[in-house]
Amino acid sequence: MALPQPRSGSYALITGASQGIGAAIARDLAKFGHNLVLVARRQHVLETLAEELRTKHGIDIIVHAADLSDDQQVSELIEAMGQWTISILVNSAGIASFGPFLEQDWDYETRQFSLNATAVFRLTHAVVGTMVKRGEGAICNVGSAAGNLPIPNNATYVFTKAGVNAFTEALHYELRGTGVHCTLLAPGPVREAKIAESDKSIVDKVVPDFLWTTYESCAQETIEALANNRRRVVPGPLSKAMNSISQIAPTAVLSPLMGWFYRKMG
Repeated sequence: MALPQPRSGSYALITGASQGIGAAIARDLAKFGHNLVLVARRQHVLETLAEELRTKHGIDIIVHAADLSDDQQVSELIEAMGQWTISILVNSAGIASFGPFLEQDWDYETRQFSLNATAVFRLTHAVVGTMVKRGEGAICNVGSAAGNLPIPNNATYVFTKAGVNAFTEALHYELRGTGVHCTLLAPGPVREAKIAESDKSIVDKVVPDFLWTTYESCAQETIEALANNRRRVVPGPLSKAMNSISQIAPTAVLSPLMGWFYRKMG
């Protein structure tokens, strides 16, 4: 069964749509004719993207600027969603922190948990019931390969992503036979296709370009996986390698090594 067909009055809602994976998925869904609800904090960036996609594809686009780390703003979005038929939901918004948990800014850590986990939980609940009643719908939650194992100096992020990973895969099985697709996107490192030499991080310089997953290729693999109702998609060679290693390497060896690297990033 394919994705829900584009229809007048139905929308694909994408959080984190102002950049990265969210923006790339928005562009691909627009190309297929889906109307969009674009959600992120920066209204002006969303408006620019919306105008580009309206002009190019002639679709209806609603811009909803919101900080989904704020519980009240999540509630306001859910209330607004009652006006629309959401046929596809992509929970892509997320943030991360690096370094020892005890040294992190507590306000940032709690906002990270709210955005990465609680908002995903609430928005999924807000759409899944009506999707099941219609017998059609698609949900993609963006977890992470980092949610596969404990990573010191990335504790809050892996806490949230491990939860998203398990939650989404559990729903995938629960929703079998309902007509609603539920897929976990669990990427490793993803980046722009081209990065100026001056903007490259140490990771960009160490990892060969051909191993990286671009936002565009990640979006393409994700939509294909969602259309085929795959439980999990891990896009790109580097992400696939990380996913495989995390499943076979001893945690006692891998976690301290990853923790050392992530502390350097912090």
